[in-house]
Amino acid sequence: MRLYDPVVDHAYAIETLTKFLDGVNQHLSDLDSANMREGVTPTDAPQELELEEVRARLIESTYVPNLGGYVVDEWSQRERWWIAREAAIQALGRAQSAEEIAVFLRPASPSIAADDLHPWVWEPAAQLWAAGARQDAVLTAARTVNRRLQQKLNRHDIGETDLCMQSFDMKAPAAGKPRLRFDGDRSTPTWKARQDGAKYTSAGAFLAIRNLAAHEDEVSWTQQEALEYLATFSVIARWIEECMVETAP
Repeated sequence: MRLYDPVVDHAYAIETLTKFLDGVNQHLSDLDSANMREGVTPTDAPQELELEEVRARLIESTYVPNLGGYVVDEWSQRERWWIAREAAIQALGRAQSAEEIAVFLRPASPSIAADDLHPWVWEPAAQLWAAGARQDAVLTAARTVNRRLQQKLNRHDIGETDLCMQSFDMKAPAAGKPRLRFDGDRSTPTWKARQDGAKYTSAGAFLAIRNLAAHEDEVSWTQQEALEYLATFSVIARWIEECMVETAP
């Protein structure tokens, strides 16, 4: 069973009704032309048979306008198509309005402005993104965040994943192994959870996103996916910038 999607279903209705109206207009024109020629009667063209299914559904629907005292069986050939045409016009108007309403009633969603991402992320990625090189844009942003982390801790001896794991680790700093620390009461579960979360999130981002961008010839990221990956590194960049450096005594 297909789930009902207002936008998809109304789009299908609009396409069907528009095609039907084009066909009916042509058929009415053919009927008029035939009536003007003495002794010529229109035939039931294949076109009319194709239109009949939609016409029948329209007649059975609530779209039929002002039937009044009409008796369906007494309609002339032209009348039956003219009334179907009027019904289709009404149905098309309602379908178009319904589509607009369905879109309008969707929950409002926020959007992310790429140029509001952390400058360590967007500034190196911007030109590549503009050129359509989304994979390279994400990779360049990740490398820039890593360089900033290395500079902040003055560590260039290990890879980015290990550096993230050590930087946010709750162990006391050791010689040559400074730590990043969030502000706040370090005795609380919230502080500890935040520290651990930053540790694993940042390391995971380099493993799952940066490494894929660096080692695959081509990834199938959509624009939305690539933007979300940039946003991930933007969050990590803000954590790195926010944290203080704690060194061994």
